[in-house]
Amino acid sequence: MITFILSILLLIGGYFIYGTFVERVFGADKDRETPAYTCADGVDYVPMGWGKIFLIQFLNIAGLGPIFGAVMGAIYGPAAFLWIVFGSVFGGAVHDYLSGMMSIRNKGMSLPELDGKYLGTAFKQIMRVFTIALMVLVGAVFIAGPSKLLANLTPEHLNFTFWCVVVFVYYVLATLLPIDKLIGKIYPIFGFALLFMAVGILTMIFLHNAPIPEATWSNLHNMHPDAEHFPIFPMLFISIACGAISGFHATQSPLMARCMKNEKQGRRVFYGAMIAEGLVALIWAAAAMSFFGDVGGLQQFLADNGNNAAVVVDKIAHSWLGKFGGLLAIIGVIAAPITSGDTAFRSARLMVADFVNYNQKPLLNRIWIALPLFVVGFIILQMNFDILWRYFAWANQTLAATTFWVITVYLVREKKCFWISLIPGIFMTMVVSTYIIIAPEGFNLPMSVGYWIGGLITVAITIWFGIWMRKTNLVER
Repeated sequence: MITFILSILLLIGGYFIYGTFVERVFGADKDRETPAYTCADGVDYVPMGWGKIFLIQFLNIAGLGPIFGAVMGAIYGPAAFLWIVFGSVFGGAVHDYLSGMMSIRNKGMSLPELDGKYLGTAFKQIMRVFTIALMVLVGAVFIAGPSKLLANLTPEHLNFTFWCVVVFVYYVLATLLPIDKLIGKIYPIFGFALLFMAVGILTMIFLHNAPIPEATWSNLHNMHPDAEHFPIFPMLFISIACGAISGFHATQSPLMARCMKNEKQGRRVFYGAMIAEGLVALIWAAAAMSFFGDVGGLQQFLADNGNNAAVVVDKIAHSWLGKFGGLLAIIGVIAAPITSGDTAFRSARLMVADFVNYNQKPLLNRIWIALPLFVVGFIILQMNFDILWRYFAWANQTLAATTFWVITVYLVREKKCFWISLIPGIFMTMVVSTYIIIAPEGFNLPMSVGYWIGGLITVAITIWFGIWMRKTNLVER
């Protein structure tokens, strides 16, 4: 329990201490006019209060990852706590804040356009395709996930297909309507459910004096039952993404960058939402490790239930919160992916619109761009969910690594402290490079080979960056 409490305090302290430092590095200016006013269109550029923007940002980024990912990451033991805390404070929150603030300084520019501005046209074209494909993939994944959970709640009346249609129709409306008309109105309801779930489980952890394992030196080894094929590095850092670092977040930050009234709101909205998501992941990781007695009990329960994290969540929620409380908790779990899937499609629409320079104020223009995206999303939905999730996990963290490099180039050009993004950028490059070499959905090579190749790729990119930075400094002199 001591590790868990300290982890909560470190996350909160990280927001106030390191978050303030990162804000100063960027140089947020409360008097600078934001895109919400300079580009106002009543559809995507709409000034909103910071509280509502925070809630939307939090729900946008809090998909299945900080819940299901944390449960699956808990299999590795207390090492998951360290990743959630330090990953959120020094990685994910920095990533989310700076990508959002860069968008504000560039008229609400979407992520691929920022990539192109700082890393060149060729890279922009690659990232346009990659990021839009990822957004559609996220949308499809987050139709299937909540639909399965809803079908489990109504097994005798409404099946998986029915709920897929319902969620799909909602996504269409959320993608096309002005952001303050549907998303701005329905998110408070979803937010209540999600916060109730987190607070409820947290309360039960303390009331039951849950036997949460401590992050002692003897407990920091890999507790995974198949540790030989699932090493902590890089597997843990892919399993827990949205609760620590997630590239998907950088695609969502520009949505709120277009609605922010004041640059000083950025730390509360971008950095704060990531810390809040880290807290959700921390709560579920602790609950999963302790509810079944210990990490071994969690592993056995998962093995008996097809390694389905949703069953773990359902079991814990109903056992600790009762029938009604468990229902509200499950609704919160359902709300999380729904509120990420809708804005994933909305982000994809805006990225395509930026690409073709197509005015999004007329409804018909939005329909013309969104329709093909939904068709592709529907086709992807027919694929196996487990396969979709595995490829999404790697693509998501690859996007995080590339975003860190974009941020680092920006900070170098602005003559600011670039180490705050360079260090996590190097780390995530090593993670995704190694993972794709050894993972079954990748090249499936031995771990020793993966570490060597991942290391060489990371060193090569770092040296390339160093050469570029040296040339840049020489030119400026």
